[in-house]
Amino acid sequence: MADPFSLALLVLVLAAVALDLAIGDPRRLPHPVVGMGAVIARLERAWNHGTPRARQIRGALMTTLVVMGTWLLAWAAIVLLARLHPWLGWLAQWWLLASCLAIRGLRDAALAVAVPLASGDLSAARRALAMIVGRDTNGLDEGEVTRGAVETVAENTVDGITAPLFFALLGGAPLALAYKAVNTLDSMVGYRSERYRDFGRASARLDDAANWLPARLTALTLWLGALCLARWERGLRTQGALAATCREAPRHPSPNSGWPEAMVANLLGVQLGGTNRYRGEVSERARLGEPHQPLGAAHVPAAIRLMHGGWLVFLILLSATVLFGETMS
Repeated sequence: MADPFSLALLVLVLAAVALDLAIGDPRRLPHPVVGMGAVIARLERAWNHGTPRARQIRGALMTTLVVMGTWLLAWAAIVLLARLHPWLGWLAQWWLLASCLAIRGLRDAALAVAVPLASGDLSAARRALAMIVGRDTNGLDEGEVTRGAVETVAENTVDGITAPLFFALLGGAPLALAYKAVNTLDSMVGYRSERYRDFGRASARLDDAANWLPARLTALTLWLGALCLARWERGLRTQGALAATCREAPRHPSPNSGWPEAMVANLLGVQLGGTNRYRGEVSERARLGEPHQPLGAAHVPAAIRLMHGGWLVFLILLSATVLFGETMS
């Protein structure tokens, strides 16, 4: 017989997906990631000094405290509320799970670039892109703005959707929030700059480990989703995309980001990667995919459709795995 708690958790995850799709992240409501960011920023200012070895030790300690503290606080809040009333515990976990997802937010952010880009308002498209990427956007042409938006959709399909779903189904809201803490740490201190090279090393490596399996599963489910979408959407290049992604993904400087980016590039028949500028400094990224067609505004909504197909297949496969495991236990 299936464990009712596991089945209830699956229902909660599905309900959290529905809530995120319906309302996204309302700005008026407090968000756990904002709190994580404030703690990380304060600890970084206090601890990121001294010798390289001292920075590494303090950075590892900060990573441990933030991740474990996030898990513990989430678990304690859910347990305490459940003791007041079981429904309060479930409602808290539902809201916390939804806060870990960014399906609607990622779609809206990409559309904020795509809409002005399609209407020829390149300046507005650049401003919208600057809100979601770290690279310099001044002077980018239509193709480069499109590339930034498509790369963001591809990479954040893992960080904002599939990886949180993966950890949510493994350990509920506490583990999903612990993953978001890992992701937030990496986004704030996981850079190879002089300031963060030592202090952020533990955060970056933990993020690499946490995303290793979800990133590769996401590339697979993006391809499976594209097989379904190909019936309605012309131009998707599913044939050979899987082999090309396995070949090209290791070229990316990140051990994980290259997998969804290479898959989206190959499915769309475009080339991602190239030259980026960060505060005037040039950074070269490996080229992923073949440029069968030039990047244009229409590729942003196409990437969004691939994103939706990918996370839907990902969720279906994970749900089926959970249900199969419970019926066999």
